[in-house]
Amino acid sequence: MTKDTLRTMLTRQPFEPLRVKMSSGEVFEIKYPKMAMLTKSGLVITLPEPDGSPSDRVEYCSYLHIAGVETVAFA
Repeated sequence: MTKDTLRTMLTRQPFEPLRVKMSSGEVFEIKYPKMAMLTKSGLVITLPEPDGSPSDRVEYCSYLHIAGVETVAFA
């Protein structure tokens, strides 16, 4: 996965939520574009608490280990 591809997906209007699949099998969901930040070598995703409230937890995802990204519809 490349930074440019992710930038396109994160800035699409209207925004479509994303599911990021890692080579390890982990899956992360980006429900809002401000939940993610692109860096030189990876994607940083803020992780909410289980109840959906804000938290200080973040996940760093190296572009090299992102196996795929798909758009999803959340109810």
